[in-house]
Amino acid sequence: MRPDDGPSAQPPSHTFLVPAYGNSPYLSDCLESLVRQSTPSGILISSSTPHDGLFELANRFGAECHIHGPNKGMAHDWNEGLAQIKTDWVTVAHQDDVYLPGYAERVMRAARQAHEPSMVFTNYAELVGEDVREHTLLLNIKQVLLMLGFLGRREISSRWSKMNCLRFGCPIPCPSVTFRTRPGQTHFADGYHVNMDWAAWIRKAEEPGGFVWVRDTLMHHRIHAESGTTEGIHEGHRTREDLEMLCRLWPRPLAHIIARTYAIAYSSNES
Repeated sequence: MRPDDGPSAQPPSHTFLVPAYGNSPYLSDCLESLVRQSTPSGILISSSTPHDGLFELANRFGAECHIHGPNKGMAHDWNEGLAQIKTDWVTVAHQDDVYLPGYAERVMRAARQAHEPSMVFTNYAELVGEDVREHTLLLNIKQVLLMLGFLGRREISSRWSKMNCLRFGCPIPCPSVTFRTRPGQTHFADGYHVNMDWAAWIRKAEEPGGFVWVRDTLMHHRIHAESGTTEGIHEGHRTREDLEMLCRLWPRPLAHIIARTYAIAYSSNES
């Protein structure tokens, strides 16, 4: 449960937004990891597909609950939840994932120490059953792409450097990202099944504000058959959307080559 902050505690400047879809067996694990953070953050569950027991689960972990409808897709659901956020910073915490106790503290410290950050993100590991994978082909590729953009720096602010992180794929892991909220802004574009985060980071790269990379592994992204990412790969959405995004950044022949390399990495990652 959330620790007692006491009457003189400062209100949090950061919120975990948890978009909840259906009745996930992993949601309680996610919420428990959020209340066990070394520094407290707000928690908001947002859902267009609530299930019996969702409010009870929210009360159990001291979370607010926002119900909206109808269900118009993942990007719309995320934006509906983001419109309720009152803090300056927010993390879209995927309901299947687990955050290590120091995540919020480390991320907010990095935000305070940076010059003019627009988003802060950390490394992550994959959680497959009870196994934690920190080194897979896909994770290694993403590390290389980030290194090409950051070149040893902790924060990058130029459009060129930020775009360099995103030209060959999306190495910035969506559930590890904490970004600055802006009232009235639509953060995620409709029309994507899996790549709304990549599109959002490209838009943020074109705007003022730095990207800050915390190189420690501070959250675990769960890989399982029912996840949106796995479903998107199996149904071909990821391949199509990767190619669409790459064609925005490269001539089409080069975009096809890069997309084919990523498809091989996804196939390897499932083994």
